[in-house]
Amino acid sequence: MMLGVIALPAQAALQHIDGTVVSKDASSRTFRIATQSGNKVRIKVTSSTRFERIAGFGALRSGLAVEVDARRTDNGLVATQVEPQGGGGGGGGAAGDHGGGGSDDGPNHT
Repeated sequence: MMLGVIALPAQAALQHIDGTVVSKDASSRTFRIATQSGNKVRIKVTSSTRFERIAGFGALRSGLAVEVDARRTDNGLVATQVEPQGGGGGGGGAAGDHGGGGSDDGPNHT
């Protein structure tokens, strides 16, 4: 029973952040995004960060709209997944919907 209770906070710490890349620092493997509310957030990329429909950290560029799933650590936010905003690019339908999930296997199901 205790293991289930201990596992819950780790999942709760995962955040979904939508924003536009404003800068990238290759030496520290971090990038900054401006969120829809105007806040600027610094996010670190690690070897376990997954990139969906984007060719890795090197493909991040200023002006790119992204959706980031990140975990808060003592050193700030660490990305678990990064993908371009707007779904799958060629499909139409609910491509602009980034609210309730369901367009993929779920960003919070890592």
